[in-house]
Amino acid sequence: MAAHPTAAPPARTAASGADRRPAPELAPGPGPDGVARITRPPSEPASNPSPKATAGNALAAEAVAEKSRSAVGALAVRVLRKALVPLVSAGLALGAWYLVSLVLLSPQRRFLLPPPHRVLTESLADPAKLEVMLRALAVTARIAVTGLALAAVIGVAVGVIMSQAKVVERVVYPYAVVLQAIPVLAVVPLIGLWFGYGPTARTIVCVLIAVHPIIAMTLFGIQSVDANLRELFALGRSNRLRRLVSLELPAALPSIMASLRTAAGLAVTGAVIGDMFFAKGQPGIGTLLDTYRARLQSEDLLAALVLAALFGVTVFALFTAAQRLTVGRWHASGR
Repeated sequence: MAAHPTAAPPARTAASGADRRPAPELAPGPGPDGVARITRPPSEPASNPSPKATAGNALAAEAVAEKSRSAVGALAVRVLRKALVPLVSAGLALGAWYLVSLVLLSPQRRFLLPPPHRVLTESLADPAKLEVMLRALAVTARIAVTGLALAAVIGVAVGVIMSQAKVVERVVYPYAVVLQAIPVLAVVPLIGLWFGYGPTARTIVCVLIAVHPIIAMTLFGIQSVDANLRELFALGRSNRLRRLVSLELPAALPSIMASLRTAAGLAVTGAVIGDMFFAKGQPGIGTLLDTYRARLQSEDLLAALVLAALFGVTVFALFTAAQRLTVGRWHASGR
């Protein structure tokens, strides 16, 4: 019997569902090196996005733009709300100023309170007068910053020492209260006799005015630490220094920052008072205030007052921002 040839397996005519790319084709003839070359079919061009995908992308972009516009609008509303009250207050103050100057005062007595536009045109807009005032304000600012720094160091140190020893608190705190109760003008002559009438005496006045709130608030903040946390540190057998650095001072930081914000304004007041009573050396803004008062230069007097007030507000705002940066994330006093 003749042997039947074995049937060849059926050729694959189609790829599986996972791979439907056409098989590579052999070139019709061998290459120069005698090896058959394999050619790949040309890639198919990218298909255009469907209308539904285009519409979806447009809707997503529009939603993102609308969200950005709403965020910007909400921020503008918050800024407007915060600025509205100060602007209205400033407008009412200017209106009251004009009312007193132009309505209540007769023209013969209007030099006592000239209207705001005269203060602006005859004093603040004069470059020569403004330069003199800014130089004097720089002197006052230097005295205020120096006095505030000394008051901060002394106040925090005294508050910490009193918090660690009840005997020291009973001895020192009454003198701090007496120092706050006595008007600084009453001790100004003694300061002049003991320390002269120059910048040193002005700085001492700043320290005397600004140090008491720092002492009181530092002591209050340390004494207000949670008793449970104190017991936790006691269980860990922490010594007094570690407890002070790791627990008490961080817990008292909101009180200390609040006291510094208060003391900053008091230091500016002390610097102006020191300028008025201790005129030896470079004149400060308080020296100019006293000079303008004696000469009845009302426009210059009010302009110098405005500059001193703006400086005080700026210092207060800087310490408010510092308080928010240091304790605003975890304490309500800095928000």
